[in-house]
Amino acid sequence: MSALELEPLITCPRCGAATQESMPTNACQWFYECPGCREVLQPLAGDCCVFCSDGTVKCPPIQQGTSCCGGGT
Repeated sequence: MSALELEPLITCPRCGAATQESMPTNACQWFYECPGCREVLQPLAGDCCVFCSDGTVKCPPIQQGTSCCGGGT
């Protein structure tokens, strides 16, 4: 099994600002405030967290092939 990627880029769908962030490994992150335009991002339908929706990699449980926080996939 490969190592988890824990610092993806998260890209704002409104303004396109991309920021490297650290993902929590013990909880889902449902909200994220874009540092560029201050838009508050939320997961898209079917996703469990903002990293699964707007990040370059999915959250740790999804990377490991398990379900995440009782949400989406």
